[in-house]
Amino acid sequence: MNVVVVESPAKAKTINKYLGSGYKVLASFGHVRDLPAKDGSVLPDQDFEMLWEVDAASAKRLKDIADAVKSSDSLFLATDPDREGEAISWHVLDMLNKKRVLNGKTVKRVVFNAITKKAVLDAMADPRDIDVPLVDAYLARRALDYLVGFNLSPVLWRKLPGARSAGRVQSVALRLVCDRESEIERFISEEYWNLSALLKTPRGDEFEAKLVAADGKRLQPRAIGNGEEAGKLKALLEGATYVVDTVEAKPVKRNPGPPFTTSTLQQAASSKLGFSASRTMQIAQKLYEGVDIGGETVGLITYMRTDGVQMAPEAIDAARKAIVDQFGQRYMPEKARFYSTKAKNAQEAHEAIRPTDFNRSPDRVRQYLDADQLRLYDLVWKRGIASQMASAEIERTTAEITADNKGEKAGLRAVGSVIRFDGFIAAYTDQKEDGEQSDDGDEDGRLPEINARENLAKQKINSTQHFTEPPPRYSEATLIKKMEELGIGRPSTYAATLATLRDREYVTIDKRKLIPQAKGRLVTAFLESFFTKYVEYDFTADLEEKLDRISAGELNWKQVLRDFWKDFFSQIEDTKELRVTNVLDSLNEALAPLVFPKREDGGDPRICQVCGTGNLSLKLGKYGAFVGCSNYPECNYTRQLSSEGGSEAEGVALNEPKNLGSDPVTGEELTLRSGRFGPYIQRGEGKEAKRSSLPKGWKPEDIDYEKAMALISLPRDIGKHPETGKMISSGIGRYGPFLLHDGGYANLESVEDVFSIGLNRAVTVIAEKASKAPGGRTAAAALKELGDHPDGGAITVRDGKYGPYVNWGKVNATLPKGTDPQALTVEEALALIAAKAGKAPASKSKAKPKAKAAAAETKTTKTAAKPKTAKAKAPAKTKKSKE
Repeated sequence: MNVVVVESPAKAKTINKYLGSGYKVLASFGHVRDLPAKDGSVLPDQDFEMLWEVDAASAKRLKDIADAVKSSDSLFLATDPDREGEAISWHVLDMLNKKRVLNGKTVKRVVFNAITKKAVLDAMADPRDIDVPLVDAYLARRALDYLVGFNLSPVLWRKLPGARSAGRVQSVALRLVCDRESEIERFISEEYWNLSALLKTPRGDEFEAKLVAADGKRLQPRAIGNGEEAGKLKALLEGATYVVDTVEAKPVKRNPGPPFTTSTLQQAASSKLGFSASRTMQIAQKLYEGVDIGGETVGLITYMRTDGVQMAPEAIDAARKAIVDQFGQRYMPEKARFYSTKAKNAQEAHEAIRPTDFNRSPDRVRQYLDADQLRLYDLVWKRGIASQMASAEIERTTAEITADNKGEKAGLRAVGSVIRFDGFIAAYTDQKEDGEQSDDGDEDGRLPEINARENLAKQKINSTQHFTEPPPRYSEATLIKKMEELGIGRPSTYAATLATLRDREYVTIDKRKLIPQAKGRLVTAFLESFFTKYVEYDFTADLEEKLDRISAGELNWKQVLRDFWKDFFSQIEDTKELRVTNVLDSLNEALAPLVFPKREDGGDPRICQVCGTGNLSLKLGKYGAFVGCSNYPECNYTRQLSSEGGSEAEGVALNEPKNLGSDPVTGEELTLRSGRFGPYIQRGEGKEAKRSSLPKGWKPEDIDYEKAMALISLPRDIGKHPETGKMISSGIGRYGPFLLHDGGYANLESVEDVFSIGLNRAVTVIAEKASKAPGGRTAAAALKELGDHPDGGAITVRDGKYGPYVNWGKVNATLPKGTDPQALTVEEALALIAAKAGKAPASKSKAKPKAKAAAAETKTTKTAAKPKTAKAKAPAKTKKSKE
């Protein structure tokens, strides 16, 4: 018997069917060990020795693998075909060597880009050894990320309270978002005018021509800067006669783009389907691992973490055949197309993302996929087949027209396009993100028949005023595109980086746009001021290039770490002498538009409007930054630092409590106040006073006595449940508006429901919630469905009383703090479930041996004491998988 190790149980099940009874396929569930989230996991003073830790769930899986290997003939390590996959194979092999179970057995590494029977069998017939340079690159990357995160984050905690963490790639991605926001704030809109004429041919056809020249000079874009200039030119056009100078029709070819890479798939899925990067990768993972088609599990797409743009020769041949079958002979070009990437530092180690079989058109697999899987597969299939199709043939017609008003002349141009042959457009067309400029001009439409030297009749002159707009905020897709252009990050890190920025509350997403929050901008400004080098785009890209050269065997990974650590540690040490006043002075200047927004009365935004003499400045509190007056405690003005800048007038209005009336029961005064964490309602005075923050979306200026009473009176009793006789109440909690009945919670859709919902509706909501729960208990809301467990039964992510958790049957596993429920992968969920299930011993007597076994498995290769230079507290435990 031969043992094969893969990453996921879904793959294990499928591959075992392909290989037959002579093989036993086991899953590692992603990484089997990791650097513990504590001081001293990487030891720079001991030449960057790394101390690994195995958790209880991984220890059990490693034991299963070791037991199987003992009685096997050989071991095949078949983890994913990338750096992380190579690292997992290396970790498994290293642990098995430590357990001394190999005893000279043959160990081989196999990689396949698609989970199909042919791909797997071909890979098994052509094994290789572990790629040591690839593992070295992983070790270097892991050590760098640890050293940056676990040494820089504590500096943030000490000098910038409220900041969560910093990271080698994360902080640079955040800087991109914050720099764009600064661009928008500095942007000064400029006025410009466009003029055009609606003209008619002698045959009665109308078309529009745009003004492009005046006074014998070409007009540059936005050259007409005010209404006066526009008025003069409009007067010229109104009284002019129009003659066609030239008409030129040119054939133009548009070529298809290459098949998808990780980043282009995420961009296309965002613009066409509205998927987030993490959602795209989750669905792509499922399509790669396989779906059940006619009783057989088949992988539908190739590996989805890649920056390669080329398809394998056999895939190109299959695509060309499918083009003839499904579109016709004319749609297949004479020669196959070959692509090369333009992205900086691209490795192109793997194929582009493509269908495993071009004969499986979306229509043929529709019945086997859910709606989102079908939409993403449709995208991959169409882009893949379009990449080998014939060019689109477009005829572009340009008419140059002269307007003559008593010797004053102006030039106009009309452009139109018509598709003569659609070519690849029959399968796939690109779609621009909001705010991106189209560069093809095909939107001009088709022109009527226009002949040179013929006169045209003026119908109407249009003069329209415009204002330049600031650059658009990044979306997830455009940020990934920018990161790829700069050479920052790699395909396996994009989605995880964006998820971290959201989890840390450094950015929020509104209408698919990334908006940096005050916390994120403070962190970026701090790093730019005191760790400039480490958030520079070129430095980060150069470091990525060094990591790639390690992969190629061109650089020694330990030397790269030594060079990095020497300067980085020196910079960390320098911050020990950094005073908080220096930090605040620097942040006040760097974030002036955010900290000191313009005042409506035109006054100095840095002068306190309450006392009139104090200077406003950033202050640092236990829970983060806020704006306060230098005359404290004589002047106690404070204002929350808002990502939107906030209004100085609002802050002043709420500095003194605003009396809203008295509670008719207690007689205590209701006041509207402002604190470091925003506006709130208070009833009474002193320590016993009751307080309630304004819900999201409620503005201070809209709060009246009725709203204040409603808010301060929560929770609100709605009525007794007709079946249980127990009270149903509504309130607003950490996770939003809710109903409470008999110790169980049910989510409400809006804050307004808390104050308006009646008994009948409340009973219905509770019943609907209960009907979804196993055993009729009140179930937590399902946030996300991950698919089926290998042993049967659905796996879901739910929102419970104490936060989000993974549910499988009767097993509930709480998500680690900081984990984004929407970004959770199947592998991570399975690992959490396995860990939870393993913590339930049958009795106390059986628990102790299990605990000892687990302790033996988690033993690390500890050596000398931790050096002072590597000390840092853990910002958050790293995840055990690539996404």
